[in-house]
Amino acid sequence: MPARVHALLVVRPDGRIPVDLHLRRTLSALQAQTRPVDALTVVLCGDDAELRGIANESGAEGIIAASRGTTFAQALAMASHRLRGDAVWLLAQDTAPAPDALAKLAGALETSPSMAFAAPKLVRWAHADRIVSLGVTMTALGRTVVLAEDELDQGQHDGRDDVLGADVRGILVRADAWQELGGLDTALAGADEGLDLGIRARLAGRRVALAPTALVAVAGDGVAAPPSGRASGLRVHRAYVRRLAQLHRRLAYAPAAAVPLHWLSLLPLAIWRTLADLVAKRPLGIGPDWVAAVTAMLRPAAVLRSRGRIRRSRTTSWAQLAPLRMSRAQLGQRLGVDDEHAVGGGRDELHFFTGGGAWVVLAFLVLSVAAFPALLAWPALGGGALAPLRTTVAGLWADAAFGNRPVGWQLVGPADPFSGVVAALGTLWPFEPSRALVALWVLALPLAALGGWFAATRVTSSATLRAFVAIAWALAPTLLSALVEGRPTGVLVHLLLPWLLLTASVAHRTWSGAGIASLLVLAVIACSPSVAPALVVLWTVALILTIAVRRGRGTARVLWLIVPTVVAFSPLVWHRIRQADPWALLADPGVAAALSGRVDGVIDRILLAAGFPTVDPAGWSALLGANASTWWVALLVAPLLLLAVTAVQTRRIVPVAVLLLTAVVGMVTALITTGVTVAASGSTAVGIWPGAALSLAWAGLVGAAAIALHLVPVPRLVRAAAGAVAVAALVACAVPSLTASVRGATALTNGPTSTLPAYVAAEAGGGRGEGTLVLSPLADGSIRATVVWSGTEALGGQTTLLSAHAAATPDDITLARLTADLVSESPDDAITQLAEHGIGFVLVTIDADESDAARATRLGAQTALDQRERLDNVGDTGNRVLWRVSDEVAPRRVADSVADTARTVAVVQLGVIVVALLLALPTAASRAASRRKPRIVGLERSRS
Repeated sequence: MPARVHALLVVRPDGRIPVDLHLRRTLSALQAQTRPVDALTVVLCGDDAELRGIANESGAEGIIAASRGTTFAQALAMASHRLRGDAVWLLAQDTAPAPDALAKLAGALETSPSMAFAAPKLVRWAHADRIVSLGVTMTALGRTVVLAEDELDQGQHDGRDDVLGADVRGILVRADAWQELGGLDTALAGADEGLDLGIRARLAGRRVALAPTALVAVAGDGVAAPPSGRASGLRVHRAYVRRLAQLHRRLAYAPAAAVPLHWLSLLPLAIWRTLADLVAKRPLGIGPDWVAAVTAMLRPAAVLRSRGRIRRSRTTSWAQLAPLRMSRAQLGQRLGVDDEHAVGGGRDELHFFTGGGAWVVLAFLVLSVAAFPALLAWPALGGGALAPLRTTVAGLWADAAFGNRPVGWQLVGPADPFSGVVAALGTLWPFEPSRALVALWVLALPLAALGGWFAATRVTSSATLRAFVAIAWALAPTLLSALVEGRPTGVLVHLLLPWLLLTASVAHRTWSGAGIASLLVLAVIACSPSVAPALVVLWTVALILTIAVRRGRGTARVLWLIVPTVVAFSPLVWHRIRQADPWALLADPGVAAALSGRVDGVIDRILLAAGFPTVDPAGWSALLGANASTWWVALLVAPLLLLAVTAVQTRRIVPVAVLLLTAVVGMVTALITTGVTVAASGSTAVGIWPGAALSLAWAGLVGAAAIALHLVPVPRLVRAAAGAVAVAALVACAVPSLTASVRGATALTNGPTSTLPAYVAAEAGGGRGEGTLVLSPLADGSIRATVVWSGTEALGGQTTLLSAHAAATPDDITLARLTADLVSESPDDAITQLAEHGIGFVLVTIDADESDAARATRLGAQTALDQRERLDNVGDTGNRVLWRVSDEVAPRRVADSVADTARTVAVVQLGVIVVALLLALPTAASRAASRRKPRIVGLERSRS
């Protein structure tokens, strides 16, 4: 047994922990040792009068003052100059040994002269029956593995004595070994110090032993090891120091010839680990990985010192350490997830098929085919706000990129994020992308029922109520109006919202949910920017609830929800701010079309608040006649509204409050936006469609109604009758919309597959990229001029930069002057300007219901164009007349600065999308963790 034991105690003040209480307990434990220490030196890192007073009262033979930033290894190096004895005991302010700890450590150290140090069993500060650490090893690649941690101490590891290393806290080191090995490596930054000391001891021909019966309680203050705790900042710090220690040890342990290769691999490894962290749902580890990699690269002197220390003391080969390392198979077995044991009964089965969900979806598929029978034979959809899609996938994604816009005279700038949604939709049918819109219309009702059913799994476990939600969501007036009027943005928002609510409601639990929800938030706002303020309000509430109820756990996941949207919209926001036109950001993307009358008057606003986005509520005016009164249609949704309100009588206060807040925020947004006009189609103002906000409100109402039908304290028969009445009323309300296609009362048409003549589509869309000047005479005798590039005015090529701007731009003025020159008797300079700008065609449209003024303007324009010698009349297609520019047409060019900006924007935006997708990918561990949680949100709180 060592004749003299010198204890070195390191103390550091920290505002987040009760250092004085920890220090007093540690000092009391030292004084209570059955085998007392022979000398005590305290290293006080930081100026604290109270701690200095406690140290003075401890009877320490010396107190060393150091700066607050002094690490544990540096503090021990300072105290080692005063070392007197045969062994040194490494302690910190939060390492309180049991009364017999030193005696048992000294006994273990005495078993062999080759023993370098003995390590105790570390247990929790307040629960001595829980193991914190007992022995440490590493893999072949240097990964640190604690042999026993966070386990109930039942003596299961007390037979283990020979290890590669140990946690540095509380170890008893022979004084000669301490001097020979040079103490702890200060370059490790506080992690793996005991492991590194054990490895160097082994290389020096010494051994490391465990003393499992010697107990030392630790609190995790972060003085002698990375701090414990679940706060994000602490987890980031632990990840950084552990990764830095691993990289430093890799450089220090590698053969000399391999060190440059390891050094060069640090950044590629950081990239690889970034992808792995995203897939494994550990995004908080990305920053520490990169900082650690860069830090390790910039410390060659520290690596040389560590290698020199190993070289001076080493007497054996590295092969001697192999039996004590953990193999890949052992690590996999240790870290593997046993799904069978991970479930733990926390989640019930979905019962989608046995619970009737599949039958509801199938019923709506049959209903959709019956409601829109002609669509099955159409190659493309037209009418309303619909337009054909590009014929190739490459063209779809080109429309979604920054650069020259596919419409406009010389319009350069960011694409609307909606173009990306269109590109993704068209990619699902790559050979004929326009058919994807046809499929969307045919499948809209069953997809809505499917989304509603799955969203209902967050609020109820009843199969009947899930079916109720699915039916109510599929029969929502907003969806039916969007289908009848031909609004692709409205249809997409309604189909995406239930999946957004399904995933966002558990985003605080899991990174998979947060990753999927963040992409859905982007898609919803891309389709309808006017709902962004409402979603921001709900996101803020979710953030507050996460901080207040979960004490900040999951805050990073909730914060991530808006990151892809912010990145995707940043170029457009910056463009609008530079133009001093921020309100244009609220404009509906896609084709700007004024499809329904303006909501005005008290009755219209009441109907709007009831969920009807048009002045013709659910198509009843068209069915009954223009003069028929339709105020009573609001009564058909009254049962659902009453059910939603009665949900406040249930015990699930938080979910009901959030759902009703969603309903209120959606209604308020719809009422506000219905009076806002930021876009135009020619000379016609186009207001923001309130249907997207009403879909959000409808989601809140349906969810609250489902909770009411499940939990309101009334007889079950009453609840069943109330639900049946609500469904019957919604079915009756939907009759005009579901029969509109059969009655020919929809805006939908068969195609066209291109908005320009086939000749133009073949020439301009065949790779030449020529533009077409489209002249459309208006009812007041004026002419609307538009430039279309690449063969068609595609849905994804639409841009709010053209449809929504407050004042005429220089390009507008140039195009107006050129149009005036073309349709009047002026020199042929206008033709030259067309050719130089890349425009090879001029098209005059003919409206079937044109006014006398429009007809006179059109005939005058045709006459003027026919007289142009450098314009060749291609022909009359019945409702359009086409001319071709006979001069050589210059290709449309992309400026180098625009191309550079486009690449930068694409890399950043695609990078964030890839990150979100990687986060969304489930893993075995994430699936097991999700199954431990109830599927119904707020269920735990409602039962408490």
